Amino acid sequence: MSNKISSVILAGGEGRRFRPLTYYIPKPMIPVGSSERPILEFIVRWLSRWGVRDILVLIGYRWRQVVNYFGDGSRFNVRMRYVVDKPPYSNTGGALRRALDLGLLDEYEDVLIWYGDILAPLNVKELIDVHRSSGADVTLVLTQAYRVPVGIATVDADGRVVELSEKPELRLNATIGILMLKVNSAKRAVESLNLGYDFDIMGDMIPGMISMGFNVRSYIHDKFWYDVGSIERYEKLDHGKLEELLGLAGETLDYVIQ
Repeated sequence: MSNKISSVILAGGEGRRFRPLTYYIPKPMIPVGSSERPILEFIVRWLSRWGVRDILVLIGYRWRQVVNYFGDGSRFNVRMRYVVDKPPYSNTGGALRRALDLGLLDEYEDVLIWYGDILAPLNVKELIDVHRSSGADVTLVLTQAYRVPVGIATVDADGRVVELSEKPELRLNATIGILMLKVNSAKRAVESLNLGYDFDIMGDMIPGMISMGFNVRSYIHDKFWYDVGSIERYEKLDHGKLEELLGLAGETLDYVIQ
């Protein structure tokens, strides 16, 4: 088994919370940043920067647009392969199970799972080191600060509102859609938990692994992160600052007259 790392990017959903945009383009291809690159490109470029050279993209809805844009990944200095959703496999867990059943991850000890609508300046090397040194089956990336998208009221025993905080930042351990996963452990979990072919990684597989006593660890990401999961969140993005914080500012296009 090799020590090299593959990343699995989950990019097959229909993006219903992004309609009407996703009637025409898949969510991973929605442009972000002042350079208007696809969400998926930011993720691929970030992984490439940390030396992750093998990327497996699990695609489905309007998948040809993704493949036509990224090809084999060589222009991003990575190797990109794709698995298209196919019945009976469905949902995030089903997509991952299909990749496992096809043997596409057999050459790796661990894989980095990254949800295709998450942007975060994650220290990938540190995450890998923490995961491997702990002997974990799973290492979940957590944030200890989560901004609630609604106002939160404190109510006394008589029903009187005594305090109101508009979209407060709560101190809690929230998952952000990135995790390290030991390949053999994932295979054992899928079979032992009888998850079938339609299940959710975070909602079904990971809780099941915890209940079975798998070694599930945490890694705290204390910097910003974006969940570009809906039109509402997309419209609130500071596109210029996004590129600055990710260190992926667009190059000067000398051949364009503006």
